[in-house]
Amino acid sequence: MSWELLLWLLALCALLALVVQLLRFLRADADLTLLWAEWQGRRPEWELTDMVVWVTGASSGIGEELAYQLSKLGVSLVLSARRMHELERVKRKCLENGNLKEKDILILPLDLTDRSSHEMATKAVLQEFGRIDILVNNGGVSQRALCVDTSLDVFKELIELNYLGTVSLTKCVLPHMIERKQGKIVTVNSMVGIIAAPLSTGYCASKHALRGFFNTLRSELATYPGITISNICPGPVQSNIVKNALTEEVTKPTGSTADQSYKMATSRCVRLMLVAMANDLKEVWISDQPFLLMIYLWQYMPTLAWWLTNKAAKRRIENFKSGVDWVHVSPLSKHFHTIKRCSPICSTGSFDFVPEGCRFLLF
Repeated sequence: MSWELLLWLLALCALLALVVQLLRFLRADADLTLLWAEWQGRRPEWELTDMVVWVTGASSGIGEELAYQLSKLGVSLVLSARRMHELERVKRKCLENGNLKEKDILILPLDLTDRSSHEMATKAVLQEFGRIDILVNNGGVSQRALCVDTSLDVFKELIELNYLGTVSLTKCVLPHMIERKQGKIVTVNSMVGIIAAPLSTGYCASKHALRGFFNTLRSELATYPGITISNICPGPVQSNIVKNALTEEVTKPTGSTADQSYKMATSRCVRLMLVAMANDLKEVWISDQPFLLMIYLWQYMPTLAWWLTNKAAKRRIENFKSGVDWVHVSPLSKHFHTIKRCSPICSTGSFDFVPEGCRFLLF
């Protein structure tokens, strides 16, 4: 075999490998490091068993599903949110479908904006279980409004709840972890903690602040290798985040009941979160395409990402203001999708509103 033929064969193999990886990426629902960890890394069933896990925002959405999946791993659970009756419901389902007993689950009502209560809440958990192995910061609220129309009270509420509330609770738990020289602090951030998104200025700001805080905290804890900081950045996931999102006034949530079938299943998102926790990954991106591609563009090709974002923003703001009904054929799904009232109810800066047919317009 001549050297020339061998080089051609090697080039062909490299090209085929590149094509295979491209196809795998187009089907990916998380960043490649996380998917590798899911395939070859440590399993949550091995790593998280017998741990004490405190989950905020546990009454619905990602927090609720996280409670269900953790209950099957044999952990001790602390469930926190503002709505006591919803926490009771989640607890009952954990006991019915999980591997836990009554004594393994503590319901601890918590308002993240009431920072004076966080120290007492932390003491209550330590008194009940003796330790906190994992803190999952999941509580928060989103936003759907143009900046120019939004009351300053909305920005204050978003920072108080999403950022300062999370920082406060983390600071209460952190001394305990430093004393034990081990622990995991997992924060459910968002795609918009990395990128920019119109109609969600306050929400984006709070999530960018969280990412900066926890990345810096990780560097301050470098002398404690047993304490890990994980930022979880999901894209559109089935939850009540749009329904509960603030609009231009604090007292006016969207109340949206729009279809969510196009979004990632909450169970899949949470499973990938557990893989990230088991493998101590510093930051993970969890999203279907084309949203995952957009994060990669923001990370590695920001100029192109800015151009695409600005192009999409003009159309999204027009739809937000007009509220027209229209039908669009998505080249991604090859199906017709009717989009009713592109208004504050279905418009979001965190990309968790996008009906299937809208995806082409976004990217």
